[in-house]
Amino acid sequence: MINPIGSGNVNTSIFYINDYHGKTINMERTMTASQDFDYKSSNKNCDVLKLSSGDIMLGTDININRAAVMFENFIGIKDSAVGNHEHDIQGDAGKVLPLLKFNMLANNVKINPGSPWYGVIKSSVIEEVNGNKYGIIGSTPVDLFIRTKLGPLQKDISVDNAQETVYDIQKEVDTLRKQGVNKIILLSHLGNMFDKIIAQNTSGIDVILGGHSHELIKGVKEGENLFYGLDGKPVVITQAGKDGKTFGVLNLEFDKDGNIKKVQNNIGYTKDFERSMPLKYVFEKIFNNKKVFGVIKSAPPEPQNLLISPNPHGYFIADCMKKDLNTDIALIQSANIRGYFEAGKVDERTVNDIMPFKNELYKVNYSEKDIVDAIKSAAERSFNSAAHKPGIFYASGLKYSLDKTGHLKSLTYTDKTGKDTPIDINHPRTDKFYLTAINDYCVQGNDNFTMLKKPEQIVEKCGIDSGVCVENVLQKSSAPVDIKDDGRISIE
Repeated sequence: MINPIGSGNVNTSIFYINDYHGKTINMERTMTASQDFDYKSSNKNCDVLKLSSGDIMLGTDININRAAVMFENFIGIKDSAVGNHEHDIQGDAGKVLPLLKFNMLANNVKINPGSPWYGVIKSSVIEEVNGNKYGIIGSTPVDLFIRTKLGPLQKDISVDNAQETVYDIQKEVDTLRKQGVNKIILLSHLGNMFDKIIAQNTSGIDVILGGHSHELIKGVKEGENLFYGLDGKPVVITQAGKDGKTFGVLNLEFDKDGNIKKVQNNIGYTKDFERSMPLKYVFEKIFNNKKVFGVIKSAPPEPQNLLISPNPHGYFIADCMKKDLNTDIALIQSANIRGYFEAGKVDERTVNDIMPFKNELYKVNYSEKDIVDAIKSAAERSFNSAAHKPGIFYASGLKYSLDKTGHLKSLTYTDKTGKDTPIDINHPRTDKFYLTAINDYCVQGNDNFTMLKKPEQIVEKCGIDSGVCVENVLQKSSAPVDIKDDGRISIE
């Protein structure tokens, strides 16, 4: 535990969140956790801060983003980094941004006048608590434009590259220190690998609260999340996972010169807290959630790692896409699925919580080679990256097996009669095509899926997202639905 303040030392307790991705049910649980934190902090002689490292919003659904802002307002977030998903709001920015009661920070962006973000995003702020000053700096992802859909964003905002971003951060630290601030926190939506580089190649930063790479960092260990800056001062890095399943509490003791003398990093699990009824009431007003689409009779638990695990919930969504759009196959990235179905009624809010992205679906004639290349690329990159991004593809109309390194071993096409036809993954055909249901994020070639960017092969822009397909299929189901693992993806 952090000792009581003495000899000019300052105790600080930080409640931190990141990468909630619009998960409103976990926001309700976090509200209760935040109130518990408030109660416990009131019995301590310490400075309290509540901070976010971004991606609390998600997608283009204005109701989800309004709910995310209300959540941060209600729990008392003071400052937030601008994550890539905060940029998703694009056309609705003028409706969502006025709701903010906290600062949005990113010191590595340049914003054109006329953009709704102009004048909203700040480089840094100074927070004063009990007479103690804290410099808070924010950074947005340097890979922003491969993490967002094409649109007006690229015309309104430019982002500095990695080297420039390190320079930007150091310049901001120096500015804050000249103003007498000796306790400096970076809200980073750059990813943990980049955070480690910043910690060791700058001076004056004390804490980096991270995001973007979705890592759950527990405790404090030298060489893993405790490093030393160019000035020899300790720098603590932490991050609280993703999708609102976890949050963090960082307790610190600073000496009079702003040096960290003691540190304790705790991770809390939102499943251990009841949903806040007042926040649930507010959210239900926002979503005006009344319509029930169908009933799930049974469903397996959520896989341990949504990005690289076989997932019956993902299979069900892909099946709904293929059935509703009447295609040969359907493909959906595991990263698009942010939750799981439970036995019981399925309403609009349930669907939005599981599939918060509103990526528009397309029908595209992809060649056998296009499909093989996409599945190979997704699996190999996901199994061999620390954060398991970009995530494997879930499919309907296809079965495939991977080895434990993500190498594709076999692939089979299953037609609408149930007949299986093996595909030669070493020599896939370029003259054999499958009508494929897939979303616009992939069609645009984002996440380096260049093999899927085939505008000349687009058959139809469907005007709906995968959630609508699920709703349509459930509404037409004559009986409750069982979600089962049929083994269509295996890892051997």
